[in-house]
Amino acid sequence: MTKFSRTWWGEIFIKALESFTDSGRLQRGRSYAGGGKVKSFEINGNQITAKVRGSVNPYFGVHKEPTYDISIQITPIPKTSWNLTIEKLSSKASIVSRLLLNEVPENIEDTFSQLGLHLLPKSRQDFKTKCSCPDSSNPCKHIAGVYYLVASQLDSNPFLLFELRGLSKAELQAKLAQTPLGKALSQELDTKEISNEVSTSFYTQPQKQEVTVKTSAREFWLGTKRLPQTIELSINNSVPAILIKKQGDYPAFWDKDSSFIETMEEFYQRVKTKNQNLI
Repeated sequence: MTKFSRTWWGEIFIKALESFTDSGRLQRGRSYAGGGKVKSFEINGNQITAKVRGSVNPYFGVHKEPTYDISIQITPIPKTSWNLTIEKLSSKASIVSRLLLNEVPENIEDTFSQLGLHLLPKSRQDFKTKCSCPDSSNPCKHIAGVYYLVASQLDSNPFLLFELRGLSKAELQAKLAQTPLGKALSQELDTKEISNEVSTSFYTQPQKQEVTVKTSAREFWLGTKRLPQTIELSINNSVPAILIKKQGDYPAFWDKDSSFIETMEEFYQRVKTKNQNLI
């Protein structure tokens, strides 16, 4: 089954529709959304309009593929309530910082509930839907198909939630800019995408530096300090042999009575001692 939303806010948006829609129509709506049946849809404020391809059904006299007009309206939050809500949101650094990351904080609904509101739709009262198809049930499978696609849009643009509730992105910026913490978010929303710069090389280019101290050829090759003629080696160096020890004392391929690890330790010690004079 195609998953139309991967964020928690998108999942709640979908569950609101699923809570009052027939399961059969929901299943067909998912197939419409994933099968390219939705020809186009547009979001303008809290209004969603779309055109969806219907099905040919000679039994009901439908011999040519029809196109149905869909209208979905999300109940907006009053402007006066938005002023109080933005004031509370802008006073919380945790919420502002998450919005900066293009995410909806899990506790954002707590702020709305304090004012008797909710950002995410929760019931049938939050929707007004209409379809030109002959199905008397509302919402029908065509409405459900559009709804699933809108939910997928919310993953990449969580600010669409505010727009569907009657507050455009421009209005959100203007209200946030009136508070100190909100200015950070407002400036981030205005940030333009930085264009890619063409690089001539993927490697750091060498830079010339002027040498102030003259050095003879002998000093250059031998250095100012001579290296020690002999190197002291530690005799008690142990080999971790992780791969060998991982097999255990008696692995499946080891058919001897002696421990495999002890045998290999003895073997390593003999090799190390024998070739020590070559190091």
